[in-house]
Amino acid sequence: MVWKLFQKTFGRSGKNIETRLEQAKAQLKEQPADAFSKLAVLARDGSAEAQFLVGQCYLTAQGAPPDLVEGARWVRRAGQNGWAEASFVLATLYLHGLPQEVDANTPKSIFDDPTEQRKREPDFVKAAEWARRAAEAGYADGQALYGYVLTAGPESIRNPEQALEWYQAAASQGCVQGHLGLGLAALAKAKTQEDYTAAAVELKKAADGGMGTGLYLMGVMTERGIGVPQNIPESTSYFAKAAEKKVRGAQAKYGLALLAGKGVARDVVRGETWLRRAALAGDAEAAAILGDMHGRGGELPPNYAEAISWYRFASDQGHAASSRTLGNIYLSGVGVPKDPQAAAQWFKVAAEQGDKEATAELGNLALAGIVPTVEAAEVLECYRNAAAQNDFLAAFNVGVALAQGIGAQKDEEAALKWIRKAADKVVNAQYWYGRMLLEGRGAERNPQEGREWVAKAAESGMTEAQLAYGHLLITGTGGAKDHPQALQWYKKAAESGNIDAMFSMGAMYGGGHDVPADLVLARSWFQQAAEGGHGLAQLMMGRYLANGIGGDKDIEGARSWYRKAEKQNVLQASIELSKIGNQEVTQASS
Repeated sequence: MVWKLFQKTFGRSGKNIETRLEQAKAQLKEQPADAFSKLAVLARDGSAEAQFLVGQCYLTAQGAPPDLVEGARWVRRAGQNGWAEASFVLATLYLHGLPQEVDANTPKSIFDDPTEQRKREPDFVKAAEWARRAAEAGYADGQALYGYVLTAGPESIRNPEQALEWYQAAASQGCVQGHLGLGLAALAKAKTQEDYTAAAVELKKAADGGMGTGLYLMGVMTERGIGVPQNIPESTSYFAKAAEKKVRGAQAKYGLALLAGKGVARDVVRGETWLRRAALAGDAEAAAILGDMHGRGGELPPNYAEAISWYRFASDQGHAASSRTLGNIYLSGVGVPKDPQAAAQWFKVAAEQGDKEATAELGNLALAGIVPTVEAAEVLECYRNAAAQNDFLAAFNVGVALAQGIGAQKDEEAALKWIRKAADKVVNAQYWYGRMLLEGRGAERNPQEGREWVAKAAESGMTEAQLAYGHLLITGTGGAKDHPQALQWYKKAAESGNIDAMFSMGAMYGGGHDVPADLVLARSWFQQAAEGGHGLAQLMMGRYLANGIGGDKDIEGARSWYRKAEKQNVLQASIELSKIGNQEVTQASS
């Protein structure tokens, strides 16, 4: 009934089809509903252009309710009837993904699962079929699109040589997408400056035509001086234009340029705004930069809550460094309560994302007993896998874990083998290997070889090894005694801030060793170690001040140091305090 009414009103009134089509098209903007009704009649009468326009009305909700399925079906009819633009649009729709019912012969049922209807996966094969139709019909945009499908599609349809021909055909008609395709193809093969220059020629045409990708790539090339002269203001201008086209990489670049005043007037507020846009569009690096900005502060005080929020966002996008940063934040308690367990979880995420530093941090927490046993076993397995790929640091960590029974049963013999494997490259492994040989752990005790390995680590600059080697030279373990040389090693360690080495320096200058005594120097070194919290050094400072050794006598100062040493459970400090008290009582009574 309705169809008969359409026919009576619009269908075969004698008017020329072309005239009626032009009238309907003229009405689309001002009277879309009336125009759609007329186009529907013409479409059913077989007009390919009308079929295409009916499909567009459904797709754009112009004069008809939005309906992707119905719109795609009408566009397909137009394509089947030879309308080139319809074939191009349909190919584009297939690349974005169309519901299965578009290709079904049966209409949608109210009993269909709506979840299934919403599934939209790109279909490169069907996109290629329809893009080819548009290309062979001479439609420039279709030629460029077909070139893209042949370049980016699955292996079964990929044909770079043929794609290049279609890009050239499109470009010859002035199609900017064609120039972009040629530029990208040239860029992928470029090796010399001349190659990059040729790519830049095509990309500039795409950029001049307003193509976002072309603008962004020209920005990168002018920024680095690749294929074109380096020009920072020009590159920033390209990034600004591409950012407006919603190219997220350009948004991040433009944001950074504004923050640094690079090729543009510095504007922190606008810079942060563009970085936010890039981050919210999925740019993990931009989110990480925002985290750094708010974490460090600068012109404004740090905002740790905001920083953590951006680091989390970046982590969700797979940014391993942000995940590791979150681990360090919770480990040190910056802006949040200290939480080693939370730190371990973030280090684990970063390690799974491929961050080796996070794997090492996670290993340290496992060795400290912070990571649960089950997860410690996973960490150990991760180290084993990395060690098998000649990661020497991982081999060292496997050895330490086995030596301490972390994540696996304690096995010092196996630990020694792993640590030896790492010792050729890792300084810490040299020290550990030397200590284990000195102590006879995992193998028969070997003081000579153990001392050699500790010396090697000391010579590599490891402070703990320098201190240990000094002790070996004092005692003559594994070789000859050499107190003057021991003093030099203690000094190196002390100058690196090691308070045990500072105490040893004080002890050696205090006398009883094969170096000239110097009580002033001894007192100075004891004071440095005492101020660093060394309990025995605090005891020695009490004695030196109480007896005026190496400087003025100071009973109150001595008492203060004795009390500090007493708090560190240095028993002799309580005795020395009592002596001072007894002396004061004796002096008062005499």
